[in-house]
Amino acid sequence: MYRKVDDFIQEWKQESQLTLAVLNALSDEKLGQAIEEGHNTLGWLGWHLTTSPVFFVGQLGLNLDVDLSDKQPSSASVMKDSYERVSQALLHAVEQVNSDAFMEEELQALGATLTKGAMLRLLINHQAHHRGQMTVLLRQAGLTVPGLYGPTKEQSR
Repeated sequence: MYRKVDDFIQEWKQESQLTLAVLNALSDEKLGQAIEEGHNTLGWLGWHLTTSPVFFVGQLGLNLDVDLSDKQPSSASVMKDSYERVSQALLHAVEQVNSDAFMEEELQALGATLTKGAMLRLLINHQAHHRGQMTVLLRQAGLTVPGLYGPTKEQSR
């Protein structure tokens, strides 16, 4: 849980760059890659990472001024560019919060009472969770897996 707005801002800057690294590894041809049929694909996960911040910060009463399609794009670069716009809009919206007391305010979301700081922690965790899923699918698809919290096998050679 975050207690200070700046703590979230600093972590978002780092974590969103890691998500961008994963999105940069995508190719149009491999967006349909799933662990097995009927499971989430690289494309679905990438678009979910792009659109879900809008939901999370919307729960806080913040608005991200971004135009996103309801339909998953068939272009990896469109997905990456959209994520960059969402990430910057999120950063801008949170930077407008002028008091750390914001983080302690309670809200009803996801069937529970949470603080806004806890909701932002869930956003970061959610991004990390799906990035992890995507790294498995990237490797399975034969794409380059970026080092996120340390080097990958390929980067260690």
